[in-house]
Amino acid sequence: MIFKINYQETKLRNPKREDTKSLYLEAESEVEARNLVEQNTPYNIEFVQPIDGKHLEYEKTSADFKLVEFS
Repeated sequence: MIFKINYQETKLRNPKREDTKSLYLEAESEVEARNLVEQNTPYNIEFVQPIDGKHLEYEKTSADFKLVEFS
């Protein structure tokens, strides 16, 4: 399943809506998606959202859509 992760780039500052960024990740569950991001980045995760169907098709039209893979 594909997950959209909304995050702030640092945990050191209070979150600002204007600084929220997104990444897209394939994982088996929301817990696995959150763990992958936490283990591989310094990001402050705001929200993890599963996307599929028409929502996924819509997100794919975004210029920012790219699946992230951690090694």
